[in-house]
Amino acid sequence: MISALKRMVVGRRLANAQMGETLLPKRIALPVYASDALSSVAYAPDEILITLSLAGMAGFLFSWEIGVMVAIVVAVVVASYRQTVHAYPSGGGDYEVARENLGRHAGLTVASALMVDYVLTVAVSVSAGVINAKAMAPFLQGYEAWTAVGVIVFLTLMNLRGVRESGSAFAVPTYVFMFSMLTMIGIGLLRIFLLGQDLRSETADLIVVRPDGADDLAGWALIAILARAFSSGCAALTGVEAISNGVPSFRPPKSRNAATVLAMLGLMAITMLVGIIALANLTKVHLIDELTGTHYVDQAGNTIHSAATTVTGQLARVVFMDWFQPGFYIMVTATMLILFLAANTAFNGFPSLASILAKDGYLPRQLHSRGDRLAYSNGIVMLSLGAIVLVLAFNASVTALIQLYVVGVFISFTLGQWGMVRHWTTKLRTEHDPAEKRQMQRSRVVNFIGAMLTGVVLVVVLISKFTHGAYLALVAMGLIFVVMLGISNHYRAVARELRLTPESDRALPSRVRGVILVQRVNLPTAKAIAFARATRPTTLTAVTVAIDDDEVEQILDEWEEEDFGVPLKVIASPYREITGPFIRYVSDLRTENPRDVVSVYIPEYVVGHWWEQVLHNQTALLIRTRLHFMQGVMVTSVPYQLRSSGRRRDITRRASEPRIRR
Repeated sequence: MISALKRMVVGRRLANAQMGETLLPKRIALPVYASDALSSVAYAPDEILITLSLAGMAGFLFSWEIGVMVAIVVAVVVASYRQTVHAYPSGGGDYEVARENLGRHAGLTVASALMVDYVLTVAVSVSAGVINAKAMAPFLQGYEAWTAVGVIVFLTLMNLRGVRESGSAFAVPTYVFMFSMLTMIGIGLLRIFLLGQDLRSETADLIVVRPDGADDLAGWALIAILARAFSSGCAALTGVEAISNGVPSFRPPKSRNAATVLAMLGLMAITMLVGIIALANLTKVHLIDELTGTHYVDQAGNTIHSAATTVTGQLARVVFMDWFQPGFYIMVTATMLILFLAANTAFNGFPSLASILAKDGYLPRQLHSRGDRLAYSNGIVMLSLGAIVLVLAFNASVTALIQLYVVGVFISFTLGQWGMVRHWTTKLRTEHDPAEKRQMQRSRVVNFIGAMLTGVVLVVVLISKFTHGAYLALVAMGLIFVVMLGISNHYRAVARELRLTPESDRALPSRVRGVILVQRVNLPTAKAIAFARATRPTTLTAVTVAIDDDEVEQILDEWEEEDFGVPLKVIASPYREITGPFIRYVSDLRTENPRDVVSVYIPEYVVGHWWEQVLHNQTALLIRTRLHFMQGVMVTSVPYQLRSSGRRRDITRRASEPRIRR
């Protein structure tokens, strides 16, 4: 039943030979890997205007300059990553670049930063989607966090079905969003400039008042707010690095297709971001931050503390409602969906990165394994759990979560680009072809500019956001860094300990002393005796622990009657326990001759129901667990299938049989 449910939810299993079926063409790769960056267009302008509201009405005058600066950073980062996907097509992205060119610790710094940022991507995107959904579904008020959790679970199930299938399912909403957004921007600008219409948003006539009610800010305080607004707007860059991690998922030629998708992503993101900021300026969109006490004052002098709808919602209303009402609902719905689907980029980037880290020994090996649908299922589940914890902890507040955001991605940007600069410098020392050298020099210049620019942005982000929550992201990165270093050190220590050397002790044991644990004289015990005798140990003894005199007498009588040909030894137990006396007996056998090996055979029942497991095998489990820590002792579990296990055995056999595809 469980297997059938899993097949229904996840789909049929895919063999390794079917890996080619999961590779992505460009038309599917664009919505899979670009949805995060494109969705940032839906909430990055909101965060820019909300932050600028802290400076009062004067702050909104700088929104277009900030939008242009963010667009420039996007263009430079996209150009830089086009070099990365060509130079490192194996899918390691910034982690591989930093590790190979800057060292192990730099690589782990990038990896920890990206892992934190991927988790935040899911939490922020889904939370922003829920906020937009409230515009059409007011009943979600008060249930934002649990709604977001439900969306994350849905995305998890879809991604467990495989990258190709989830990408195909989410492609249509992404393309609808792109078309709707460009259409809205184009029609809005057309109505303003060509038709001369005066389009004004619903907040155009509202005056924004700072939290303290004072006049508009100036000087250093204004600069600090502008820097913070710029850092919030840089959320538009998240997701760009995911393509460099996902190059192996592209169809051949992988690097060229990945670079093409990167260029398409950059062009679309810049066009949409600049277009929305420009249209918001022209229609006088004003937003406030309710959490800081910023408020509106209308023309009648009334104070309004409730925030208006998002930038996209206000623009869609002013552009479409008096001209083509369905356009408003299409735009709002598409925005809500793209925000939810933006998390899909992280569901592809995080598991791929975790798989590479697991292969290198920095994360548990299980994260390197692919699931039934050739997706990294363990990584997907791990990402989902982390995002759910964040959503519940911050109550799905985008404004609160956004302060933790972006820090990690710019750490990876900066270290990755410096790694690329060193990569090209190293290659130029050995390259003699003039044409290749010129190409490498151009690439190095692009990556150098990218490194300088992202480094400056990183400093701005750290300074402007540190006290507003960014320190929490840095603490999380530090913890992950330490954990990954500890896992790596553990794996290395185990490898050193298990390595074969010429001095390794390969001598055969002097004797193998077999011991059979007897609790009843029955079929499981007879099977254990038969198996033990078949292994031909040097000596073989059956042992029972006397916790009840009547039971011991019965066991001795039945043993003598059955005549197994194996001596039965009775161990006294003054305190009526089985585990301790039996362990001491085995330990004494070991101390008599350290060159001997003690082989313990324990009969165990195989049952078909979980509650039967509670009723049986508990003593055997305790003894087996303790014996595993004793050197020179081998433990063999001898299973005996009870009748209730028959159905489970049939299910297991059918599941293991190869299925013929028709």
